[in-house]
Amino acid sequence: MKKPDYHILVCNSYRVAGDAQGACNKKGATNFIQYINDECMERGLDVAVSSTACLNVCAQGPVMVVHPLNFWYGGIDSEEKIDEILDALENEEAVEAYLISD
Repeated sequence: MKKPDYHILVCNSYRVAGDAQGACNKKGATNFIQYINDECMERGLDVAVSSTACLNVCAQGPVMVVHPLNFWYGGIDSEEKIDEILDALENEEAVEAYLISD
């Protein structure tokens, strides 16, 4: 199996019981998963996109993590912000304005 170049995690606030209850989900994170997939495909980026359980930074949600670069982004609440992140990812750069970790 060929591993993708990047793995994007989108917090969807799933809890142990399987219910999505937290901030990221309530702020519409689930709506961005298909958009991210489509945009990555259009750009020719080799990316796997996954919805996750709670990433425990609810106050900064919606949260998106890009591995293996370990870029943690917060406040990703629009397609425009996702576009900025994907533009930067094409050059393996971060969008400093949205980073929530060092």
